[in-house]
Amino acid sequence: MTEPGRHSFDVLSTEDIYVGRILALRVDEVAMPGGGRAAREIVEHLGAVAVVALDEDDHVTLIHQYRHPLGRRNWELPAGIIDKLGEDPVETARRELVEEVGLAAGDWSVLVDVAVSPGFTDEVVRVFLATDLATVERVMEGDEEADLVARRFPLDEAVRMALAGEIVNSAAVGGLLAAHAVRTLAAPTRPADAPWRDLPTRLPGRRT
Repeated sequence: MTEPGRHSFDVLSTEDIYVGRILALRVDEVAMPGGGRAAREIVEHLGAVAVVALDEDDHVTLIHQYRHPLGRRNWELPAGIIDKLGEDPVETARRELVEEVGLAAGDWSVLVDVAVSPGFTDEVVRVFLATDLATVERVMEGDEEADLVARRFPLDEAVRMALAGEIVNSAAVGGLLAAHAVRTLAAPTRPADAPWRDLPTRLPGRRT
């Protein structure tokens, strides 16, 4: 038995169960601290970005979008998966902001990185802060986007909605609270090209 915090959880074997376009499922057999083995089911993901688009009046643009696993529409940040191989995450964020809400931003920085559910998936979302906003022509690329409803909220109201359980999307909750900290506590952001340690690589590597 190793000292707590020092065990190496080595992968003894791995099996692919499903490999799709935006996710994969594999089962790893992992060496456990007591000398045993345990199966760990892992959902691989491409990674994603989300955007807190904050205007000069401290209003944030949210979208109301249907999410089939929950069976209802949710208030979320403009967001999207990094599905173009090798694309810089901030470029994905720029593209999604135009496609979903018709906005462009002159200034970009990183608010937070959110590990969606690290107990079973490597999906991590990088949430950007976008300011110096301008309205541009919206470019829709999918049927789902035709149903999106975009609406501006005061940042304080969006934070209230998150705390009240009216916003439950993890990237939206984390991003809104982080933006509020930046605005009220002068908390620092990171550069838009800041290193991203936990950017998923396993599934993108399958596509090369």
